Amino acid sequence: MIGKLNHVAIVVPDLAAATALYRDTLGATVSAPVDQPAHGVTVVFVELPNTKVELLAPLGDTSPVAKFLITNPTGGIHHICYEVEDILVARNTLQAAGARVLGNGEPKIGAHDKPVLFLHPKDFLGTLVELEQA
Repeated sequence: MIGKLNHVAIVVPDLAAATALYRDTLGATVSAPVDQPAHGVTVVFVELPNTKVELLAPLGDTSPVAKFLITNPTGGIHHICYEVEDILVARNTLQAAGARVLGNGEPKIGAHDKPVLFLHPKDFLGTLVELEQA
């Protein structure tokens, strides 16, 4: 069902410092920051030959990743994202197998302008999983 690893998302307390680390220290190509108000984050994409790293910083005090930084003040891996061919088929298959889809179960448009769903970490070895339609 799952396809390529689309990205690994890392929540960071200082987006400019994290961007500089990936760009200047690791020599990666990074995007400009993009505010995603619908998701409460500002995101920078680190482009790699085989996948992406998504650096996330809170956009406002009510951001879902602001809570993450309270318990992880230096940041850390937030979720992994896999591509799926058909997000509705994937959702239905996973729910039939007992997996919990977060939110109301309906896909939202993610940071890459494609439909996404998140799966409950307790169902996936303690890892928040994002599915993105390829």
